[in-house]
Amino acid sequence: MTPIRVLELRSVLGTGGGPEKTILSGAALSDPNAFAITVCYVRAAADRRFDIRARAAALGLDYVELLERSSVDLAVWPAVCRLVRDRGIEIVHAHDYKTDLLAVLLARQLGTIAMATAHGWTGHSARERCLYYPADKQLLRACDRVVAVSGEIRTELLARGARPDRVVTVLNGIDHRRFVRDPAMRPAARAALGLADEDLVIGAVGRLEPQKRFDLLIDAVAALRPSLPRVKLLIAGEGSLTGALDAQIRARGLADACRLLGHTSDVIGLHHALDLLAQSSDYEGTPNAVLEAMALETPVVATAAGGTAELIEDGVHGRVVPVGDVRALRDGIVDAFTQREEAQARALAARLRVAGELSFDARNAKIEAMYRDLVGHGVITRKREQQRVAVMRPGISPADSGGAQRAPATSGAGDGGAREQGAGIRGGARVE
Repeated sequence: MTPIRVLELRSVLGTGGGPEKTILSGAALSDPNAFAITVCYVRAAADRRFDIRARAAALGLDYVELLERSSVDLAVWPAVCRLVRDRGIEIVHAHDYKTDLLAVLLARQLGTIAMATAHGWTGHSARERCLYYPADKQLLRACDRVVAVSGEIRTELLARGARPDRVVTVLNGIDHRRFVRDPAMRPAARAALGLADEDLVIGAVGRLEPQKRFDLLIDAVAALRPSLPRVKLLIAGEGSLTGALDAQIRARGLADACRLLGHTSDVIGLHHALDLLAQSSDYEGTPNAVLEAMALETPVVATAAGGTAELIEDGVHGRVVPVGDVRALRDGIVDAFTQREEAQARALAARLRVAGELSFDARNAKIEAMYRDLVGHGVITRKREQQRVAVMRPGISPADSGGAQRAPATSGAGDGGAREQGAGIRGGARVE
């Protein structure tokens, strides 16, 4: 059986976020006999915090980078076209507004299938809110299939005119075999962070950006201190609000109770030091931080942001509180700390859920079924025939038009070849 060739296409700054876990884990867990997955990141050449290459290499993925000299580098277009031709790509699966555009353009130019996952629109700049995100929601209407990571996102896309039969809700999943709690790790994990056994430790994981509302969580901890003086808060992540949150911690007199850990690669180790995972967000897609806590049996108190309430049933798998309500967040945390047996029972129920319907196996099966459906129903054949007809005029042949041809992946030899395992591609956009 010839594998279906898929290009996972993404653009991101720094260490990225939840989508990176989904993209890389999905590619690693796919059956290579059925799917030939190439992961390609379009990223700024000057971005020194970017670490996806190392993570992809550790998983043994077919990985390519296209380096941009600016936020709009036109050299990326011929570079990605060459990559699609060289790999014989059939489905371009995009994951953000920039690569959504590339996927749609590639479908029109080369006859590939345009698929996108809408992870959400969490940026806060005026350009993102007023230009990029509205344009992206319209652009997604042109995709052959869109995966919405929450029901809320699907509803938003349908309101913008997307066809209901093309937009499918698939919640994020997690590799429950990797994320497993080992009680024996707790003492060392706590000692590494300077925590005492009697401390009540709240953890939070995410980018330090406005939509995560870590300011709300810090206020909740300040309100907890009189009744729970041993409470501690550890926030793992980096972002534009680092300075502001640090100033807030000091202004609330919480320097001994709240710590900003920066980017933390060992999330599993961190959870072994925690008594509770708190999410304070105003907006989420399907939060990977909550899925990780569920898998690691860390009790969860989370705001009902985005797809959170689709992951957790309040009182069954954790506590779900209203968005933007510091008192409700505080009360949920108090409940988890004062009713420990009930909190642990909810954590066990959460673990069972992620080992079943929210497992990465279940999610991947749904995505791979879409790949098979799209290719099996001849979408790519129809696209290429339409393209062939469109260019059949005097002096122009389908070959001249740059139509995608089925071809084996190359090793980089020859002009314009795509090099395997993260080498990038020659010509056009700068590569590494």
